[in-house]
Amino acid sequence: MSELKARLKSDLTTAMKAKDKVRTATLRMVLTTIATEESAGSSQRSLDDDEVTKLLIREAKKRREAAEAFDKGGRPEAAANERAESEVLSDYLPKPLTDDELSQLVAAAISETGASGMKEMGKVMKVVNARVAGRADGARVAAEVKGQLA
Repeated sequence: MSELKARLKSDLTTAMKAKDKVRTATLRMVLTTIATEESAGSSQRSLDDDEVTKLLIREAKKRREAAEAFDKGGRPEAAANERAESEVLSDYLPKPLTDDELSQLVAAAISETGASGMKEMGKVMKVVNARVAGRADGARVAAEVKGQLA
């Protein structure tokens, strides 16, 4: 079992004992999603920490998007619930990159690949995304790459 999955299970037990309803529900949802992902396909497998992190990023993004949709739909209580779940998930995600760190990573990738224009954005994105590894949103990375290549 991956370390992150073990930590999630341990924290679920702690949240249940503390009667923390939001944390308990969120961790149960995440562990169920992990179990579903592990059993999907033709054979049973165990997710490693990187795969669990990607799953957590995906779930956190779903929560942010749902909160925005609920706000637009005039349902602030549902939006608040989604934001609370997103906060719980953020405890398990890697620390996000600052704008300066992202800018430095992109500049290094551009010099490494020798990219000189927008036609080579794909090469730069491939290098940057490997280094970012879930610590920055893809749209944010793409915007930075475009800005530096333009």
